[in-house]
Amino acid sequence: MGFVGLARLLVPALIGWALCGATIAIGRVATSLQNALIVHAIAAPVIFAAASLVYFNGFHYTTPLQTAIIYTSLVLVLDFVVVATFIEKSYAMFASILGTWIPFALIFGSTYLVGVYVVR
Repeated sequence: MGFVGLARLLVPALIGWALCGATIAIGRVATSLQNALIVHAIAAPVIFAAASLVYFNGFHYTTPLQTAIIYTSLVLVLDFVVVATFIEKSYAMFASILGTWIPFALIFGSTYLVGVYVVR
């Protein structure tokens, strides 16, 4: 897989990560942090199901399991580097099951399930 293939794999995940970030940012302004985290936990798998649908319907260079691992790992790394390190300047978000670990699991699951469904 060359640069174009890598871009086709990663761009939907980057857009998904940005939309999840927007969900949290808007939620924090519009409501309480707890409510924003709940909305994010609901939105994250929906967003990544859509991102996966775009990827698997167009290209699917990777298996559903590989894609789920890549998408979840990308979100985790970007949350660690960009959000925790530069925006929040704290790693406390990783202590929140609702704020990080449930969305990570749901992103993995929705990406994998969409991949299995589309590739079949």
